[in-house]
Amino acid sequence: MNIVVCIKQVPDTTDVKINPETNTLIREGVDSIINPFDTYAIEEGLRIKEKLGGEVIVMTMGPPQAESVLREALSMGCGEAILLTDRNFAGADTWATSYTLSRGIKKIGEVDLIICGKQAIDGDTAQVGPGIAEMLDIPCITYTGKIKDIDENGFTALRMTESGHNVIKSPLPALITVVKEINEPRMPSLRGKMNAKKADITHYTAADLACNLESIGQLGSPTVVRKIFAPPAKGKGEIFKGEPADTAEKLAAELKDKGIV
Repeated sequence: MNIVVCIKQVPDTTDVKINPETNTLIREGVDSIINPFDTYAIEEGLRIKEKLGGEVIVMTMGPPQAESVLREALSMGCGEAILLTDRNFAGADTWATSYTLSRGIKKIGEVDLIICGKQAIDGDTAQVGPGIAEMLDIPCITYTGKIKDIDENGFTALRMTESGHNVIKSPLPALITVVKEINEPRMPSLRGKMNAKKADITHYTAADLACNLESIGQLGSPTVVRKIFAPPAKGKGEIFKGEPADTAEKLAAELKDKGIV
């Protein structure tokens, strides 16, 4: 079973700053971590490998410093790490990122399963996983909370919903995005950390992946950010006290006065 886990390096802070000229995150000087949802994707890949054999390859797109999150994934037990890094990749939106990662996966060759976290905490779009699947023309199951009956032919997934879950059967190859309920990520061992420090990480550029330059980075990103701003702080609400009937009457009058109803 050949498994690729796509991860992302994200800022280790909620106090992110925006470049006013490009409307993109300023990442310089900010510590970075593996996107938390991606640690569940790594763990699920390792569990499937331990059950069926094969290889878990971890991949990310980013600047050279993104090697740090790949080494963390290697310390958890992944067998190979690939960094897609090129100045031409800079400024990519979810569409261009999906395209680039799909080219990286095609470069690997035969892949049975691709696993992503459900979303990244810096963008919160949940679009890259489905985007990769679309570009590779393979099935995609999002918000996966459990994998059952997996073998070389296919698997059954429980897709989490607001009211419960859907049971979905899928052939392989396929892509899934996982939620945190799927497992509990393991801690890296000391030996794993030591091996990860010495491990070779494969680097691919746009030329290596035979990318269409008009499909990558800012040039290949159809998303246009016109303005980024923090929403105004909400004022303190009004609390109605008293008997239910009186409270309901006061609330209805207040809503009418404000033109809400």
